[in-house]
Amino acid sequence: MNDTRDIPDETPRGAPAHTAHPSDAPQPADAPPPISALLDAAAQAALPVLRAVRDDQLGRPTPCSEYDVRALLNHLFQVVVAFQTLAAKKDVDFGHTPDRLGEYGARWPDRFADEIVRLVEAWAAPGAEDGLTGGMRLPARTVGAMVLLDLTVHAWDVARAIGRPYAPAAGCVTELRALAAKMAPTARTMNVFADPAPVPPGASDLDVLLAETGRDPHWTAG
Repeated sequence: MNDTRDIPDETPRGAPAHTAHPSDAPQPADAPPPISALLDAAAQAALPVLRAVRDDQLGRPTPCSEYDVRALLNHLFQVVVAFQTLAAKKDVDFGHTPDRLGEYGARWPDRFADEIVRLVEAWAAPGAEDGLTGGMRLPARTVGAMVLLDLTVHAWDVARAIGRPYAPAAGCVTELRALAAKMAPTARTMNVFADPAPVPPGASDLDVLLAETGRDPHWTAG
């Protein structure tokens, strides 16, 4: 999906567009936040970390042992683009990961931010959270939460790899802990999650989420 439409001039570079859509309507008091709103918030937390990556840091290891920083950023690029398509209930192919960083060069952070805008818009579209989507025919909201998980956890991965602080967006971790607990058994059989890491009593919600995905919350590159 190579959508190169222009972002309106009034939209700050790298900030998801806040256009009127159904998720802006008042929600019942007990209704969960729209996935688009959570993605918007997660993007604001993630983008400063991703923009801070220097070229000389692209080869560094990350808490995702199969990825260095460059490979992880290309993976996250692929996910953000593909899940726009899944929001529209269309099929995607994850068989090949394009080298977006090689394609875009120094412009990759701006192009990534543009794709985040499109991701938020795609999940804000009427009906995006309804029904089933994806090859496994999962509930659409669950699929939307999966890209939220990638954006949140991989931002932490990159922050750890380059030595930057990172705090997830408020409200996202609660949504993601519920998702991780529900999806973990299947994710482990598919080698998406590693075995859960131990966490001490009183660990933060973020540390518990990271441990559920198989990450050591105290991982360092050193």
